[in-house]
Amino acid sequence: MSREIKSKNITYTEGNVSQEHRSELNGHGAAILWFTGLSGAGKSTLAQAVEQALFKKGAHTYILDGDNIRFGLNRDLGFSPEDRTENIRRIGEVAKLMMDAGTICLTAFISPYIVDRKTARDITPEGKFIEVYTKCSLEECENRDPKGLYKKARAGEIPQFTGISAPYEAPENAELVVETDKHDVAACVEQVLAYLRKREILLED
Repeated sequence: MSREIKSKNITYTEGNVSQEHRSELNGHGAAILWFTGLSGAGKSTLAQAVEQALFKKGAHTYILDGDNIRFGLNRDLGFSPEDRTENIRRIGEVAKLMMDAGTICLTAFISPYIVDRKTARDITPEGKFIEVYTKCSLEECENRDPKGLYKKARAGEIPQFTGISAPYEAPENAELVVETDKHDVAACVEQVLAYLRKREILLED
């Protein structure tokens, strides 16, 4: 889909309250935690666990989850390469707005294409986009198969299924690589929190 802005004679308006002001009020930095990985790799599980841990620390958070978004904002999109690209473009814009509002926005999407994840990164202020690769072998993802999707994909019932009949392009320079097939959820959550503390997005306890 075209990235051209169709509306003419429009001007971007800056508010008087900046993202930095909101972060100061909240007591923590703002960021986008972009969880990417195969279906069944643990993106949603990890994002939810990280959000719960952050919430307990008083952080302002919100999760944008792949399936949930397709019930509303992206209900008009399918799973063709073009629709996948538009899906991620819209999510990138929404995540950017939520980050600008001072939140730690967590997104859990397969987002299989490097170029699409780069588009989301490029529209985000420097240092605010944190790519979290939930790395898990295809074999383990199939063993888990929490939604029964791999079984359907192998039977030819789901076309364009990532990892089977459609590609997944793993991150080349993700800020974090979390191996969910080697570590339990608690260890993975602590890895993410440690990174946020290192970056001073989350203050020390």
